[in-house]
Amino acid sequence: MKKILISNDDGYESPGLLALIEALEGLGQITVVAPSTEKSACGHSLTLTRPLSFISVGDDFYKLDDGTPSDCIYLALHSLFEESKPDLVISGINKGSNMGEDITYSGTAAAAMEGVLQGVPSIAISQVMDFTQPMGDFALAKKAIRHLVEKIFAGEFPLNEREFLNVNIPHNIDELNFAVTYAGYRYYANDAHLHRNPRGMEYYWLGLHPLEFKARDHGMGICDFEAIEQGMVSITPIHLDMSAYESMKKLQEWL
Repeated sequence: MKKILISNDDGYESPGLLALIEALEGLGQITVVAPSTEKSACGHSLTLTRPLSFISVGDDFYKLDDGTPSDCIYLALHSLFEESKPDLVISGINKGSNMGEDITYSGTAAAAMEGVLQGVPSIAISQVMDFTQPMGDFALAKKAIRHLVEKIFAGEFPLNEREFLNVNIPHNIDELNFAVTYAGYRYYANDAHLHRNPRGMEYYWLGLHPLEFKARDHGMGICDFEAIEQGMVSITPIHLDMSAYESMKKLQEWL
């Protein structure tokens, strides 16, 4: 039987995580290790300054007390899969998109990064949302991830070493259409809101940014943002080699 390790960055009680478990029912033996609390935008961080504990919340279902998504995959592979690795790591279903350079912030993507660093094929899946509207039931995301896992288990994982699939699901559509994309160029602002607590102490709350982007002119098709705008499921192959190869000659000349 195939073995699937699941995590996320929204916490072990997230509706998206529970929807992912439902979507994969019957496809393999599922083990869940998820953070005890929400860890959105924690990036690919590991906890090095305090101990971590597995807490069982169900059959093959654990929360990692105050751990990050990367902690969850790292420790699960070390402690729960000592004899043989899982066949697949899946992270999600995230509440909100992970496109463009947001991948570097994403705890959802980081769990998939940790999976491929440890030699396990991995997928990160996120549901694009309008946070002013009700969350919805993740129906299309469930259908998409089940289709992808069935295809992988029927053949092979389509990527090379240290590459993972980053999947984003559009909202308010009914039909499942896939597009292979590259990560777009995300525009960022610096949005932080100043408040005061009842004792007059100032604090800041970081704000959200609209999904504004531009395409990159390299002839590689459409980016993830464009696919979502067109109502298609975006599937982006992400590799962990961050070297700027095109700049190496320029840097050498500069030195």
